[in-house]
Amino acid sequence: MNRFFYSLALQWRLDMRSKALLVTCYIVPLIFFLLMGSIFTSVMPEMENTLIQSMIVMSVSMGAFLGLPPSLIEAYGSDAKKIYKTNGVPIYLGLVTMFLSKFVHLMITCIVIVMLAPILFEAILPTQLPFFLLALTIYILVSLSIGSILGLIVKNQAKLTMIAQLVFLPSIMLSGIMFPINLLPDFLKVMGHVFPAYWGYRLMLDNGFCLENLCPLILAFCIAVITCIILLNRQKSK
Repeated sequence: MNRFFYSLALQWRLDMRSKALLVTCYIVPLIFFLLMGSIFTSVMPEMENTLIQSMIVMSVSMGAFLGLPPSLIEAYGSDAKKIYKTNGVPIYLGLVTMFLSKFVHLMITCIVIVMLAPILFEAILPTQLPFFLLALTIYILVSLSIGSILGLIVKNQAKLTMIAQLVFLPSIMLSGIMFPINLLPDFLKVMGHVFPAYWGYRLMLDNGFCLENLCPLILAFCIAVITCIILLNRQKSK
C-alpha cells in the first residue's frame, strides 16, 4: 500500500511538471470556457441553464482523450514497462496512478468552471448539487477509462493523435452541448449515442440523473475496464 501511495504521489509531481497536461487539462479547457461561455450566453441566453454542463463535457473529453493516452504510451509503449518487471512492480500500477492523477486534475478544472460560471456568465448552478457531483464523477471515470484504452492499444504517437481526435471531436459535436441535438440528421443522432459525452451531459442536467442516462455509462465503463485488463495482460506477456 505504501508503494502505491508513493507511486501516486510521484505521478502527481510528474503531472504537475507536464506541459501537455497543463495544456489539455487546464489552459485550453479554461480558455474555451471563457471564450465560448461569453459567446453562448450572448447568442443563446437560455444557454445559462446548461452552460456549466456543456463546458464540463468539453473539458473532460479533452483531458481524457487528448491528455491521458500520450502518458500511457510513454509508460507502456516504450522500454519503461521493463522497469515495472525488473522491480517487481505490478504492470497495472502505472495505469492506475495516471488514471487517478488525471481524475483529480479534471475534477479541479470542473470545480473551477462551476465556481466561475455563475460569476462571469450568470450561469445557473445545478439545483441538485449532490446528484450533479455524482454524475460528474461517473462521467470523468467513464471518459478516462476510454482514454486508457486509446493509450494502451495505440503504440504510435502520430496515430494516437489522429485517433484521439476522431473520438474527441464527435464527442463534442454530437453530444448536444454546441447546438440542439434535434438539428442533426437521424444517423448522426444515433451515432452520438455511442459517445459517453452524450449520456454524461444529460446525466449532469437537472433531473437527468436516472437509469436511462446512467446505464449506458455503466456499461461503457465495465467494457472499458475489461478491455484494459486484457490489454495489460498482453503487456505482461510480452
